[in-house]
Amino acid sequence: MISFVYAQESRGGIGYQNQLPWHLPNDLKFFKETTMGHTMLMGRKTFESMGQRLLPGRKTIVMTRDLNYGKNIEGLTVIHRLEEGLELAKDQELMVIGGADIFKLFLPYADQIIRTLIEREFPSDVFMPAIDETEWQLVKVVAGILDENNTIPHQYEWWERKEYQNHE
Repeated sequence: MISFVYAQESRGGIGYQNQLPWHLPNDLKFFKETTMGHTMLMGRKTFESMGQRLLPGRKTIVMTRDLNYGKNIEGLTVIHRLEEGLELAKDQELMVIGGADIFKLFLPYADQIIRTLIEREFPSDVFMPAIDETEWQLVKVVAGILDENNTIPHQYEWWERKEYQNHE
């Protein structure tokens, strides 16, 4: 199973200058709770934006064209082809967390989207395409809690592909 896990602002922006353009501690907590115990797949730039560190309690896989990438990072798995990622998803839930190029590559094979929708515009230079509602069904929405540390309106959404597709 392949799940996408990401946050986007109201126009689809997911990043700005290789960082999240907003500060929302509740979303970081949600991301941690959602991905804990799972295998996360990301592109090289996303991994580098996280300081090239492995997140505790999760297996980290980086997809890159660089055949020598990550050899000195203990515990990191590096893949170079889509097929390698699809093979990994046969036996476990693979959580794809970015960036935009990796999302585009895996979108035809994704089964679920777990999205935090930030209900405000932020400067962005990386965007997700709009969710195609002919292919995806919104199955759950939870409003984000606002407080002194989380002042940006947001909601958590779970989308499922409308029709099961055999990915083999």
